Amino acid sequence: MPAKYITSDDFKNEVINGSGAYLVDFTASWCGPCKSIAPMLDSAADEYTGRVEVVKIDIDQARPLCAELGIRGVPTLILFKNGAELGKHVGALNKSQFDQLVSPAL
Repeated sequence: MPAKYITSDDFKNEVINGSGAYLVDFTASWCGPCKSIAPMLDSAADEYTGRVEVVKIDIDQARPLCAELGIRGVPTLILFKNGAELGKHVGALNKSQFDQLVSPAL
């Protein structure tokens, strides 16, 4: 199952005000490194089902949110649990780095 796209409102309602763990991929359709990690993120969405929800936000559709969070490069992946930021990675990453980023939420 591919990681789903969410809006800025979804982010605030689900990720910040909700409970559970979320890995948010701030991405863009024109970003080469974003495209290179997309298959891994889609696979991780399946692998971590029920433990960490993997979602994507298109930075071009969420500029105010990205400014608020200080997103300056893509891809930027941020791990949240119960609304709190637990980890962040900017740039492409491999599966081992991804697993290390997600591990605090497990």
